Amino acid sequence: MAFQDFDLISERRRNEKRQKMRKRIMIGVVSSVVLVGMIGAVLFIVVKNDDTGNSNNKNSKESGKAQKNHTPTNTANNPHVTVSDKIVKLVCSTADYKDRCEEPLNKAIQNDPKLSQPKELLKLYVKLAEDEINKAFNKTVSMNFQSEEEKGAFEDCKKLFEDAKDDIATSISHLAQTEVKKVSEKIPDFNSWLSAVITFQQDCVDGFPEGNVKTEVQTGFKDSMEFISNSLAILSQVASAITTTGQQNLSARGRLLLSQNPIANNSPLDSLDKTDGLPSWINHEDRRVLKAMDNKPEPNVTVAKDGSGKFKTISEALNAIPQSFTGRYVIYVKEGVYDEQVTVTKKMQNITIYGDGSQKSIITGNKNYRDGVRTFLTASFVVEGDAFLGMAMGFRNTAGPEGHQAVAARVQADRAVFANCRFEGYQDTLYTQAHRQFYRSCIVTGTIDFIFGDAAVVFQNCIMIVRKPMDGQQNMVTAQGRKDKQQATGIVLQKCTIKADDSLVPEKDKIRSYLGRPWKEYSRTIVMESEIGDFINPDGWTAWMGDFALNTLYYAEYANTGPGASTSARVKWPGYKVINKDEASKFTVGTFLKGTWLQSTGVPAVQGLIN
Repeated sequence: MAFQDFDLISERRRNEKRQKMRKRIMIGVVSSVVLVGMIGAVLFIVVKNDDTGNSNNKNSKESGKAQKNHTPTNTANNPHVTVSDKIVKLVCSTADYKDRCEEPLNKAIQNDPKLSQPKELLKLYVKLAEDEINKAFNKTVSMNFQSEEEKGAFEDCKKLFEDAKDDIATSISHLAQTEVKKVSEKIPDFNSWLSAVITFQQDCVDGFPEGNVKTEVQTGFKDSMEFISNSLAILSQVASAITTTGQQNLSARGRLLLSQNPIANNSPLDSLDKTDGLPSWINHEDRRVLKAMDNKPEPNVTVAKDGSGKFKTISEALNAIPQSFTGRYVIYVKEGVYDEQVTVTKKMQNITIYGDGSQKSIITGNKNYRDGVRTFLTASFVVEGDAFLGMAMGFRNTAGPEGHQAVAARVQADRAVFANCRFEGYQDTLYTQAHRQFYRSCIVTGTIDFIFGDAAVVFQNCIMIVRKPMDGQQNMVTAQGRKDKQQATGIVLQKCTIKADDSLVPEKDKIRSYLGRPWKEYSRTIVMESEIGDFINPDGWTAWMGDFALNTLYYAEYANTGPGASTSARVKWPGYKVINKDEASKFTVGTFLKGTWLQSTGVPAVQGLIN
């Protein structure tokens, strides 16, 4: 490493002026690194220092003036400025808004040289992004909303802003607490949190009706969104730097794939805990649940409409969870149709809800856009609490195709998992809103955009059933909402079956059905190793409006089968691709979701490609 080389040289030249030599060698090392692109060597020259530097928040107000202080005289007389400038350029090299990236960081380093450590630069920049989010929200507070639609949209915005601020605050907190050598282990978390911050802001904008107010709100969010985008870019560079210097190589860590799981692989039991037959890596809190997974987990409480349980409604059971409870809280829902709007709040983490079957234990509702309810509020079931696990449950919105946007379930929880569940609706059935989500052996039914949102989500071994829409409508299975290319989000359908409902079959030649359309500029959807029915239009995909997003989206297919899988007549958009095995591997559970966290749920998940 560069730092070790410097020590050796210093030792041999101990009789020379040590400080002068340090500066010369530092400049030489950095220059060489810049030429060969070894970003990690530059960034971690100072990584062994104590990583407790504090960001200087007041710098954000003067960030636009930072470059004025970088004069040739200062650079010549102060080698640290030269080193810092190059570090900042490297850290910001993949940012889309470079001026907004480089200027604040250069200014901050001038005021506090300790901030040249990569982790401190990242922490500082995310803090600047937090300041921009607060400014954006303050702008909306001062706006004058006239119509009921605008007032309602602003109420949704307040909730979404709280979610955004929670995620960015969590990022800052974890950056402060995480040792430099362990930052790579947290990269998937940071990607999820920061990507969601963009999502929540865009959701706020989308809630307003078209017009001047919506344009004003969108303009007000421009700075904060660009700062978060740059934060994600810096995060990527810091991760690359850590990998390059060998501090912590996440990509080289052995992932615990399903094929390495003794239970799934029917391997010898040497790797299992002899006391209960479960792998030793299963944490204590989940062990109780997994021991009974083949039958039914032991519930903390039971919900039953007939009064045979402790509660008659699911909402009552959720609201009664003791605040002091730690570990996984399990709610068993007996057979019945529960007509209630259920919300698993952000405070309700590590919750399991399971039923007697996806067509027996059902949560239902009929809120819809036609009746004046904003899409954000139409969901029969909402999950906000992290690490949620749903099994053998049904979720319905019965508004029908006439209700237009009518959500059965809205999921924004991080590390949310659904297994053997059923989501029934027409337009906008399943809103995979944000963070990381996994669906295994589930059924989703609908017509228009019936799987939509901006989460990083994988559907594995699921069935998508396309229903008959209203006259004059078309079907789109997905509508992915990635707003910024730095976001670690997308929809992946792996080893799924995409089929026509019985009601659609007689009309399949008259009604056009597609795999998806781009809701936002960088929409990303991958369909791989799946069976596609003959009712899917040969184009495969359809536009949202005109040529919107056709150059920037990423739509890909790999190794699909069935009569609708031929790619010979697919769209010719720049963003559409038929990908190879290596590219497809990037969107598997293990890589795209960093899915080792799924192992503790007991839900089977193939971490790589299936075939």
